[in-house]
Amino acid sequence: MASERQTAAAEAGATRVLVVDDDAPLRRNLVRTLEREGFQVATAGSLKEAYDVAAEVLPDCAVLDLNLEDGHGLELLDTLKELRPGCHVVVLTGYDSIASSVVALKSGVAHYLAKPVAPETVVAALRGELEEPIGPVDQPMSADRVRWEHIQRVFEQCNRNVSETARRLGMHRRTLQRILAKRAPR
Repeated sequence: MASERQTAAAEAGATRVLVVDDDAPLRRNLVRTLEREGFQVATAGSLKEAYDVAAEVLPDCAVLDLNLEDGHGLELLDTLKELRPGCHVVVLTGYDSIASSVVALKSGVAHYLAKPVAPETVVAALRGELEEPIGPVDQPMSADRVRWEHIQRVFEQCNRNVSETARRLGMHRRTLQRILAKRAPR
């Protein structure tokens, strides 16, 4: 039945979407919602697989997980823009930080969404219907969150090099790796 929907969507000139996420249940949930909304969906569970699928499908838009097991989702951005100029990219991440969102948005990403995210929100972002939050945040960041943001900013400045980041921050490399592996504090 899913292949019938994909064929019908392809014949109707549906928008082609590439979903790249190493979380299989989330990927399946997104695919179901996107197909129900009339998108033609291709998926990849790794960065390596995403390069192959993108070259084959030539997507109009993409939903990229920021942290994949075999790399950083933004590495695919240049290839997507080369294959399909004007490709609308939405980034999903479970490791939300101001530094990574700034890097993503400066790279040309249309939306940056923190997990968990409702599939309907992703659909709205792909269609350009997502409203951006306006005004200051209700609660200021906690001290742990400020520390996390600083570490993320230095990490991005060091081109995601853990050893160089640890040296600049004056901390042991393994300590930094443990901090980077955790989700951002609230």
